[in-house]
Amino acid sequence: MAASMPPEELRRAMSKLGYKTHGDLAEAIGVSRSSVSLWVQGKVGVPRPVAMLIRMMLAAQRRVY
Repeated sequence: MAASMPPEELRRAMSKLGYKTHGDLAEAIGVSRSSVSLWVQGKVGVPRPVAMLIRMMLAAQRRVY
């Protein structure tokens, strides 16, 4: 599966969403902490479905209800 989110974008998204550790994000999206660590380091690409989920989380956070 091709990656669709560069590590820099993932780090910014984690910060904007308030996730301070790889484990925090991993728990929130249901993946392992080691997967998040590999994505952040750029050793493995962020899968497209995960990138879409993170972008939807950012969009939902920006909405005014």
